[in-house]
Amino acid sequence: MSLVVLYESDDVAVATTPMNAGEPLALPGVTATALCDDVSAGHKVALRDLAAGSPLRKYGQVIGRALVDIRAGEHVHVHNLGMPEDAAARLADGEGRPVPQLPADLRRTFQGYRRPDGRVATRNYVGVLTTVNCSATVARKIARVTEDDAEGLDGVDGVVALTHGTGCGMAAEGEGWDLLRRTLAGYARNPNIGGLVVVGLGCEVNAVAGLMADLGVAEHVPVSSYTIQELGGTSAAVARGVELVRGMMRDLAGATRTEVGVEELVLGLQCGGSDGWSGLTANPALGVASDLLVAAGATSVLGETPEIYGAEHLLAARATSPETAEALLERIRWWEEYTGRQGTTMDANPSPGNKAGGITTILEKSLGAVAKAGRSPLAAVCRYAEPIPRPGLVFMDTPGYDPVSVTGMVAGGANLICFTTGRGSVFGSRPVPTVKLGTNAELASRMADDIDLDCSPVVEQGISVEEMGRRVYDLLLDVASGRRSASEELGLGGEEIVPWQLGAVL
Repeated sequence: MSLVVLYESDDVAVATTPMNAGEPLALPGVTATALCDDVSAGHKVALRDLAAGSPLRKYGQVIGRALVDIRAGEHVHVHNLGMPEDAAARLADGEGRPVPQLPADLRRTFQGYRRPDGRVATRNYVGVLTTVNCSATVARKIARVTEDDAEGLDGVDGVVALTHGTGCGMAAEGEGWDLLRRTLAGYARNPNIGGLVVVGLGCEVNAVAGLMADLGVAEHVPVSSYTIQELGGTSAAVARGVELVRGMMRDLAGATRTEVGVEELVLGLQCGGSDGWSGLTANPALGVASDLLVAAGATSVLGETPEIYGAEHLLAARATSPETAEALLERIRWWEEYTGRQGTTMDANPSPGNKAGGITTILEKSLGAVAKAGRSPLAAVCRYAEPIPRPGLVFMDTPGYDPVSVTGMVAGGANLICFTTGRGSVFGSRPVPTVKLGTNAELASRMADDIDLDCSPVVEQGISVEEMGRRVYDLLLDVASGRRSASEELGLGGEEIVPWQLGAVL
């Protein structure tokens, strides 16, 4: 059978392979005898007749309302399914999985770099941080020249240009300014940065002197700064940066990994290029791994506020205090107002690729996305790029756009990222390693160089979500211990640093 039903209360099944009109339907409770339409893999099929206006459930939750009468056996997608008219239609209808208990044989340690201040890094990088986009090319040239030097040095994982697209033409106060400075300082303080060179142009709003005063980098991290203008131009600035970076790499060489507890991990949870399989395989498997880490004392960070829209009540119900629940709901209200001011709505989020993969509404996408966070209690909510509270499951307010979201998590202190994808992704996040999980076998085969683990056996081979979650957990610890992820092997992650830009460009 090519159809799978996720919850008994669901109104739809999901096609695991492409299906043709006329194929027999032999599922319990399905009144139609044959499929009404051709259906692509990952797309939905109605299990029963649904009247126009009635709510429709998947994952045991409301994902939308029927726009027209829908027959049993009919393809359900954007042509006949829309958003419900009010939030009350989104009430939970299923209990979901219990929080997993820690197995006796669970790995509880990994090999990390213990910093003098007690924090633990999963990588040891020299960063070249820019104050403004005007110095971005110089920073990238410095990184390109020195990157090969790192290959021959034990204990040095590389050099990364920490560039961005702003830093001038902006007000030197307000929300946009605070967010940029917080993001840049967060990268400088990330435990995976072992040395830092700050490069400015010399006349920008986000001046070197002011940024340096606010960085707050740990005393053990060597930091140098200069401007291109004061050195006399591009060539001199690149030469100075290369000299400083090479000196820092020599000082970092010989750093050794030691055994540390998994409680030192701060894992960012991300999904991109989602499809109809995301909520069936990779996302719930990552949720199991996240629950195991949290139960062992680590920290997991869920973000992408627009992509939990419609499922926020599930997270709020798991909050450890009323204040935490209210902090989450306040962020949802802010986003509703924010998108309204921009002339759009929260349901504009599912991308064309998401829809081609079978996702119809933001509610459906959100329910699959929230699965990444498992079933752990929600311990805290923080703003974009703020230091991540530890330990436990934390929500960070970020946009859904992958580079912007992960940039906030890295700035907040994440030392490991796990990224699920169904349509395909070539994302990386230096100086923090990204582990990518494929949701379906076709994607995992077609983009094998980019995918670290294929989670499709959950559907195709009957492997339990719990077993796949253990595989994800072990892979995360391997990568945290130094195993290079697929994105690292490909040299990805130097262009995906994208701070969330708010406020006027002047």
